[in-house]
This record gives sequence, structure tokens and C-alpha cells, in this order.
Amino acid sequence: MPCLYLSAAHKSSGKTTVTLGLARALRQRGRQVQVFKKGPDYIDPIWHGQASGRPSYNLDFHMMAATEIDALYARHAATADISLIEGNKGLYDGMDLEGSNSNAALTKRLGIPVVLVLDVVGMTRGVAPLVLGYQAFDPEVRIVGVILNKVGGPRHEEKLRAVMARYTTVPVLGVIPRDSRLAVAERHLGLIPGNEMIEAEARIDAMAAVIARHCDLDRLEVLAQGADPLPLGALPAPLPKSAAGLRVGYLHDRAFGFYYQEDLDALRFAGVSLVPINALADRVLPALDGLLIGGGFPEVFIRELEANAELRAQLRTVITAGLPTYAECGGLMYLADAIVWGETRGSMVGVVPSTVTMGERPVGRGYASLRGTGASPLAVLGVEYPAHEFHYSSLSALPLGTERAYDIVRGQGFDGRQDGFVDKNLLASYCHRRGTGPQGWIAPFLKLCAEWRT
Repeated sequence: MPCLYLSAAHKSSGKTTVTLGLARALRQRGRQVQVFKKGPDYIDPIWHGQASGRPSYNLDFHMMAATEIDALYARHAATADISLIEGNKGLYDGMDLEGSNSNAALTKRLGIPVVLVLDVVGMTRGVAPLVLGYQAFDPEVRIVGVILNKVGGPRHEEKLRAVMARYTTVPVLGVIPRDSRLAVAERHLGLIPGNEMIEAEARIDAMAAVIARHCDLDRLEVLAQGADPLPLGALPAPLPKSAAGLRVGYLHDRAFGFYYQEDLDALRFAGVSLVPINALADRVLPALDGLLIGGGFPEVFIRELEANAELRAQLRTVITAGLPTYAECGGLMYLADAIVWGETRGSMVGVVPSTVTMGERPVGRGYASLRGTGASPLAVLGVEYPAHEFHYSSLSALPLGTERAYDIVRGQGFDGRQDGFVDKNLLASYCHRRGTGPQGWIAPFLKLCAEWRT
């Protein structure tokens, strides 16, 4: 199945811009384009979905077994004409010295050719040893071309092409001029979510126009044909039959939107009716058997969230009564007593007895590992759960005696020791977990929902 892996020498090289532009340009050619993101990321996949018209999926060695990666990739790539995988960080960057969870490891496992996106600001002759070094470091990684990004002008392009032609055998597949209009606006957690930007469609179209003009789309499509056949992956384990007919609400609006598409797919496949709720506008909470509150940017919408006192009061009532509720990061913040960001303070739902304060630097960032305390069915005693976190906020001290779901093996969570506030059927944490798989939160959560319904 045709596929290209878009990687780089380091982060912020322009991979997302190229991925979005290429996905939209290929779509405009009439191709069905499937995009994937390597690693834990909620924001890039939102943009991917807008650019391609299809949901994007995450492939992550820390959160998934290798066979699960095979199955997820094969399942969705099989329904497309061409797939694109956007890497994270640099091609060889990873958690360990051997690079076992790096982009390079993923390209080799799936047999996908690599296109390097290189930021060439201030670079001419130096591009050759960079590319040669990346080729020599692991000859099993198939680097089939480069796209030169942020090129200063015609003379700069001419020099770069001449250097690449003289010292390497790697073709230049595109030369993108430096253009600030192509950059995706950023905020403290990274890229601004595409579902929040009114001008997102126009921005993606502009990226596509640049890619179509400055990159060799025909040759990129030919090179994608060099990907290995799709791996034979097992189907996901079935979820409980008792899930059929359950109504699970999930906050989905400009403040909240961080959900893995794989998890939403799994819930629907299990027969769950997912009910979207707008925390900024909806005044009445629908009848539910369970509630999900994903991450997002509640701090940006403090005033709007505080103003919707009707919904906050209803949420407080049902969660306190025992409605099964799973909340992560931004969801945890919303369930606290209040959020404080600089001079702005706003009252929130008030079921987590703490105040959330935004800082200027990350408090918790990167992969995490959690060990269940047994305080919740979603956090079985002694079981270790892979997770990730990225938050600039922290909680004030919780009252003595409050139950915590996890002991921290790696990461920050609440305080570097524990994470996950538990009360009745509520679990609210800073760390994000994968919903599917043998250690996923979905199966035990749906069991709680079924028990609550009866």
C-alpha cells in the first residue's frame, strides 16, 4: 500500500506544514489520503483530519504493542489510496539509547520509505553531510528524498540543489520558500487545534497550493509505491456486549477536544451512543450512562465556562451522585473548584476539591508510567499503565484522605508521586491513557456505565 513517512533532523522543521499541504494537495488530485501521527499527540491529528477529510490515528510504541501498531496501520491504510505518517521530533530520536521507539524503528517495522523535511535556514554546503550522516547512521532506513524548507530565495535554492547533486544520491523532491503565512499559530501547549481556528481551511488550502507548486507530487506518489505490503494484524479484542445501547456523553467544543480517534471508534463499535456536549453553550445535560471529559484548553475559556453555571451545576450533581466519569488533564481542570491564569480566575464544576493554577512553563511533559492503587476499577492494584502528559498547570493540595488512582513510576502527575483523583465513579487525572488494548480504560469504564444504568 503506498505510504510515505515524513520525518526530519529535529523538531520544528516544518513536518506538520508539509504533511497538511501534501494531504490536501493529494486529496485535490482525487486521492483518498490516510494520515497517521507517530507518538502521543492530539492536536496534529485534528489538523490531519481537516486536511485529508479522514480521521487521523496515532502510532505509539510506548502506548501500544508493536502488533497493535501493525493492526491499526493496516486497518486504515487498506481503505486509502495513499497514506502519510508524520513523525515526531527527529528521525532517530527516542526514549532509549538504541532508538527502539524512534521514528526510524517505526519506518523499519512497517517498511515505509522516508522523506526528510529539512529546515535549511542559514545552511548551504552543510546540508550534504547532514543527509549523508542520516543515511549512514542506519542503512536499513530508506531515505528516498528530501524536501528543503524555509529556503531564502533563488540563489539559496540553486546552491542547495547543486550541493545535494554533487555530494549525495538523494533527490530533492521539493523546495519550499520561507513564508511566515504558512506557519500554524502556536500557543503554550503547541499548535493551536485546527477545530478552534476559523481560518483553518484557508490556511490548509494555502499550504496545499505551496506544496503543489514547489514539490514534485508525481514523484512523491511514485516513491510511496515502495512501501512494503500491509502487515497482517489481529483485530482488536471485542468490548463488553453490555455496552450496546449505553449513552456516553463527551465534552467536544473549543475548550475540549483531545480524544484519540481509535478510542472513539472502539466505543462506537461496542454499540455506545456518543453524545457530544458543548461546555460553552449547552445549558441542559442530557440523560447519560457515563461521561468523558478529554483534554483541551479550558484556561483559554475561563470566562465562558464560568458563565455556563447551569451546566456546571448539573455536572456537579450527577458526578457527585456517582455517574461514571473519566476525565484527563483539561477535564481534570474543569472539574476542579476554580482555574487561575494570571489575573483571571473562574469557578469551575467543583467536584475535585482543589484550585488549578496555570504556570509559564511545563509542569509535566512527556511519557509517563502509572501503577494502579486499586482505588478505582480503572486503576487495578499493581498494574502498570503506559501514559503521557503535557500540562502547564498544577493543583493546590488536595484534602487529606482523598483517594488517588495511581502511584507515579515515571512522570509528574499531581506532585511527582501520585495522580488521579477518585471519588465514587469519578477518575480525573493529569496523565492521558490509551482507551483500547489490554490495559485500556474503556472496558472497565463501560462496565461501570452498565452497572450505573441498571
